[in-house]
Amino acid sequence: MTKWLLVYSSVTGNTKQVGEAMFEILPDGSKLQPLNGEVVDFAAYDVIIVGYWLTRGGPDPKTMEFLPKLKGKKVVLFATHGALPGSEHAVTSLARAAYLLGEGCSILGTFTCQGRINPALLARRVETAANDPHAPSEENKKRWAEAEKHPNEADFAMARDFIKKMQRKLDR
Repeated sequence: MTKWLLVYSSVTGNTKQVGEAMFEILPDGSKLQPLNGEVVDFAAYDVIIVGYWLTRGGPDPKTMEFLPKLKGKKVVLFATHGALPGSEHAVTSLARAAYLLGEGCSILGTFTCQGRINPALLARRVETAANDPHAPSEENKKRWAEAEKHPNEADFAMARDFIKKMQRKLDR
């Protein structure tokens, strides 16, 4: 039986919630572990699922430190972000995470999910100059309002379905 380890970094709770939804359908013997400074023993696991939140278009600092430690593993990446699903921001973050992986890793799949934006970040964005792409334009305000609705039950269902697809890939 394939052994899965799901590690995540979360500030707002978005990544934790999506990771917990994914973990619900993983087989017995799987482990859910936050990236909180504890040593992560990933040697005993066949597949490592890594969840992170976006900052400046890439993985958060804890995840950036963790990814190069993985070597020769099958990896699933998932990210939560305030950007629109499928946006360049979301897709680019996955490429940046993949680039950081250690030698010999293969990516089984990737998943992103829109989520609530950290209130401290939003407070700074409201004060941003009008010519800044992160300024409180009507378009950005609309996106911020939509992000407040996520992750939701539909997102959790999509996350579980995504993991089922990853499991089927391994069964081929």
